Amino acid sequence: MTPTSDDSSAGNPPNFDKPLPTNTLNGPDSGAQVEALLEEEKRIGVVSEGESLPESKGRFWNAAKGLLIGKPRNLADQSLFHSVSLVAFLAWVGLGADGLSSSCYGPSEAVGHLKGHYYLAVFLGLAIAATVFIIAACYSHIIEEFPSGGGGYLVASKLLGKRFGVVSGCALLVDYILTITVSIAAAGDAVFSLVGPEWSSWKLPSEFFAIIALIVLNLRGVKESVQILMPIFILFLITHAILIFGSIGMHLSAAGEVVHQVATGLHENAANPNIGILGILGIFLYAYSMGSGTYTGLEAVSNSMPVMREPRVATAKRTMRYMAWSLAFTAGGLIVAYLLLHIEPQEGGTETMNAMLTQKFVDATGMPGWLGGTFWLLTLLSEGTLLFVGAQAGFIDGPRVLGYMAHDSWMPRWFANLSERLATHNGILLMGLAALAALWYTAGNVTMLVLFYSINVFVTFSLSMIGMCRHWWELRRENPLWRRRLALFSFGAVVCVGILLTNICMKFFVGGWLTVAVTGGLVIIAFLIHGYYRGVGEKLKKLDETLTKLVALPTPNEAPTDPVKPTAVILVGGYSGLGVHTMLNSIRFAPGHFVNFVFVSVGVVDSGNFKGTGAVEALREYTEVNLQKYVALARSLGMPAVSYSSIGTDAVDELEKVCMEVSQLFPKATFFAGQLVFHKETWVDRLLHNQTAFSLQRRLQWAGFPMVILPCRVR
Repeated sequence: MTPTSDDSSAGNPPNFDKPLPTNTLNGPDSGAQVEALLEEEKRIGVVSEGESLPESKGRFWNAAKGLLIGKPRNLADQSLFHSVSLVAFLAWVGLGADGLSSSCYGPSEAVGHLKGHYYLAVFLGLAIAATVFIIAACYSHIIEEFPSGGGGYLVASKLLGKRFGVVSGCALLVDYILTITVSIAAAGDAVFSLVGPEWSSWKLPSEFFAIIALIVLNLRGVKESVQILMPIFILFLITHAILIFGSIGMHLSAAGEVVHQVATGLHENAANPNIGILGILGIFLYAYSMGSGTYTGLEAVSNSMPVMREPRVATAKRTMRYMAWSLAFTAGGLIVAYLLLHIEPQEGGTETMNAMLTQKFVDATGMPGWLGGTFWLLTLLSEGTLLFVGAQAGFIDGPRVLGYMAHDSWMPRWFANLSERLATHNGILLMGLAALAALWYTAGNVTMLVLFYSINVFVTFSLSMIGMCRHWWELRRENPLWRRRLALFSFGAVVCVGILLTNICMKFFVGGWLTVAVTGGLVIIAFLIHGYYRGVGEKLKKLDETLTKLVALPTPNEAPTDPVKPTAVILVGGYSGLGVHTMLNSIRFAPGHFVNFVFVSVGVVDSGNFKGTGAVEALREYTEVNLQKYVALARSLGMPAVSYSSIGTDAVDELEKVCMEVSQLFPKATFFAGQLVFHKETWVDRLLHNQTAFSLQRRLQWAGFPMVILPCRVR
């Protein structure tokens, strides 16, 4: 190692550029001279091969990471999937909180746009509850047909074509980013309605902090984050059940009066020449469309099938039932409670409709001061904190959709990676950062955010329903249930497409255009990424076809490897032309030098293959099968060969461990890895291709082991 001109040290450093005198190291004191030179290297900061390095910084980082995120998962644990999967109740908490929390702003947004025609609230509540049941029933059948997960993205891709799948997937990604943002913004509204306006300047910073806290929490893992937030979910259910049942119970004796008010309002407005039947219908549809944010989250279960406890389909369908009944009851019940207690939105007011409803309920029931104050506080706190929990769906499902798209080469492939906690960490970070940007852009305005994100969810709903209609029509001669299923999905398609078109028409020029533009831009980016990967894949396919024509010896070399002889350690992935290319070029790199071949591979656990109890073992077998193909090829070319493998979530970390072990067994090992090299590399090339080889080379060379990266040139 030669220090640069910028290197400095105490004393006079040796001149490494000056050649040593002839025979300097051949005399009787050569050993002492070598030791003296090595000591001099240490003094100036040069570390010799095999010498231990200080690890205090690494220990500090690992301790801090372990405290925040937790210890790495043990992939050898046979009960691993059981420990990270969710039973129906926990899935309801983690995924259903998004839908249930939308009852904190969806119904009030709908009622707020009735524009004084509050007698329509009872019909609005029934329509919203019915829509919830229709969409939930459709998605229960989607779960049966697509038990591996993928939701709207996979449904549209398989049944309508990949292009429709990309549109659905991109719409879902934007929807989940806005789900996080609107949930946190609405939580801020609910919590800060408890305090005076003098605290309003702290609202936006608090919402930023809440998103950052959720990022850290989700990096620990899905199950851990859900368990921590479960008490909030239960408190919300209890307080809102009391609020809704109590409001209805107090007015049972006045049911006739309520019916009379509704009938009178309908009759008067229908007879009014300025309104009429069409005017009433228009007002109702507008309010209904503005409350469409209520249904966001119903698709979450179908996207998260991999985290469901076995039997996954049964667990997922039970979760869907919990979600549908709780959301329909809460959203519809709150709207009816608004009508019964005469709760109307206040222009320019800071108090939410649910806060006004809770206060009026406490006053109407005559609760003692301490009890009423406690109930009011718990109800609004549970509402605000449940919205915080509701953002979970964005962090659970958004990265999974991103991972599915990455596997299909529509997004950078490293979005499919899992952390050592088996969390989709790259996706979690992206969703969190995008949510922070959306929160900053809208300044936490819930009305604006609901306007943005209620469009995208119905893009996915509509494509899923249309795709399932096509699916059941094609099965009309094979499945006796086709008429029933086709009728259900046709009705669901009409409802979802109708809401989508209404949303676009009514919201496009008041902000909805931005959602359409962002989603459209993301779709274009996805197509560009896919085209890039397809082009590179075609080049590599030609390489695969060429290298399959290798001429092998008639009798393979079955001799054992000799650990004391020079050894080429080839780092490979799956059996492909790139791996064979690396092996052949390692021979050309030092002709006649290497006596042994050692093939090393790591099976990377990611969001695409970690889908069940036997996922890790299946990946291990797949990795071994590919390695044996390399070993067989090397032996057929006359070279003794063996292989070593490992399973993990980080390719560089696992490869480093295996390479260290191999270096102990084969002291004269030289490590080789293949890397795609482009004539004029751009930031796009670096973004879309992993840098595993370069990262590993830095680590191995720092440890004192030689590693060579052999280029595979791509035009």
